[in-house]
Amino acid sequence: MIRTVGDRTQRQILTVSDLTALIRDRLEKDFPDLWVEGEVSNLRAPSSGHLYFTLKDATSQMRAVLFRAGAQRLRFLLKEGLQVVVRGRLTVYEPRGEYQIVCEYLEPQGLGALQLAFEQLKDRLAREGLFDQERKRTLPFLPRRVGIVTSLTGAAIRDMLVVLRRRCPILGVVVAPVPVQGEGAAPHIAAAIRRLSASGLVDVMIVGRGGGSLEDLWCFNEEEVVRAIVASKVPVVSAVGHEIDVTLADFAADYRAPTPSAAAEAVAPVLSELVGSLEDSLGRMAQAVKERLLERAAQQVDDAMSRMTYVVQVLLATLHRRISERRHRLQAMSPVDRVRAASALLPQLARRLRLGMAALLTVQRQAMRATMAALDSLSPLAVLARGYSIVQTVPEGGVVKRAQDVSVGDEILARLSDGRLLCSVRKILPGS
Repeated sequence: MIRTVGDRTQRQILTVSDLTALIRDRLEKDFPDLWVEGEVSNLRAPSSGHLYFTLKDATSQMRAVLFRAGAQRLRFLLKEGLQVVVRGRLTVYEPRGEYQIVCEYLEPQGLGALQLAFEQLKDRLAREGLFDQERKRTLPFLPRRVGIVTSLTGAAIRDMLVVLRRRCPILGVVVAPVPVQGEGAAPHIAAAIRRLSASGLVDVMIVGRGGGSLEDLWCFNEEEVVRAIVASKVPVVSAVGHEIDVTLADFAADYRAPTPSAAAEAVAPVLSELVGSLEDSLGRMAQAVKERLLERAAQQVDDAMSRMTYVVQVLLATLHRRISERRHRLQAMSPVDRVRAASALLPQLARRLRLGMAALLTVQRQAMRATMAALDSLSPLAVLARGYSIVQTVPEGGVVKRAQDVSVGDEILARLSDGRLLCSVRKILPGS
């Protein structure tokens, strides 16, 4: 705007707005892209989602703004006193005539943005109790099926399946394929965890992937993945990266495995060892049953002997009482002949009593021998001792009841009364 002052001199007089616009244009032209470091102060976060703050050092300060789109991309929480490095363009906020930097990128100084976000989220979730040891569950001893949340294209799924098949071939596996890195991977992982948890198909779950950089593994640090692991109805094993890699999923899981292969080993027992332990337990149980039966039979014999002794004592007492009564009667009547006759019966009665006792003891001993013989005949060890054997398939351990249960060339295990034989089927003959 040109204004004339006096008659001779013309001056160019600008309005405040004009001057401010000129300064803004010059600043934006001269400083379209620059990096600035400083300390965050006077931070404001209104409902619009924009972030307004001041960047300062020991002697100077300047205004800064990070608009909502950029603020939503921040992985860490911007706080007062944080030393940061920002990239942006210089401009002027015309209503107040203040120059400011419009930030397009912001990172903490001396510490990566991802690492800072990791520490901040870890502290917040830990205060909620999501990582408490008390809420962690033990893994099932022998699960029916294990769920796996990972990518189908990585080496991790192949390694886990090989280990699971080698250790426990009968273990079922349910795989929920998901992307395990990049933008949008975390919602897929969290959703897969929730689906497996709600399905009722699995008894334990492995969540993970192979190694990578902090950026590659970042989806396992996302809050929604951590909360899905904590909310799972079945125990969760984290298997993210290598042993040196640590994610928030490791803190939330019920068990942290250093590698995917180690996770598979943690959830799957060695089936052959379980079978061997079961066979040992069955042997000890059979021996214990045999000993218990023998002990019970011996106790029954003792009880029978006690009852017989009591009966004999009662009979003797009754007999003595009767003899005494008769003696008193005889003495009262004083017939010598009848006394002599009655006295002659005493040896006979005593002899009959001794014979009766001997016969009763013989019957009880025979009953005891019959009981012990029956118990011995029922023992599976006695069957093997008579020359029989138990034939089982290898390695399944199923009992072979018919010749059709095996094929030529199969290996079979014959259990004898003393030892076992590993045999090979050479020919199958028809039954006679």
